[in-house]
Amino acid sequence: MKIHKIDHVGIIVNDLTAVKKFFIEFGLEVLGEGEVDGKWAERIIGFTDVKATIVLLGMSDGQANLELVKFHTDSKIESIQQSSKNHIAFAVEDIEKVVAKLKKQDAEIISEIQNYNSIYKLCFVQGPEGIILELAEKMR
Repeated sequence: MKIHKIDHVGIIVNDLTAVKKFFIEFGLEVLGEGEVDGKWAERIIGFTDVKATIVLLGMSDGQANLELVKFHTDSKIESIQQSSKNHIAFAVEDIEKVVAKLKKQDAEIISEIQNYNSIYKLCFVQGPEGIILELAEKMR
């Protein structure tokens, strides 16, 4: 068995419009949008009465995608989202400019830019709905 790559990361959100805008301004592109519902969605997701709006975002190089999911039904979803403390890691160029751009979007800087063993500059930023981004710039 071989794992080839991460295809996408899915995040459950409440305010799909705000989170989508945040990631578009961050630099991702909308690859697709749509609604999911019905029995097949219930079987795949494991919740009943599923209806959701999904936005798929990605980078121009197509390496990995981000799937934003706004559920319109099922009360279990809220408790799952509130208990999540995951983050998404992005390799970036010019981390200082990226952090400055995110500050203008009212993102909370969790950690100032740090030097990690002279290999990476790292910074953690919290965006809308508590979504945490780990930014990493490989040092030369």
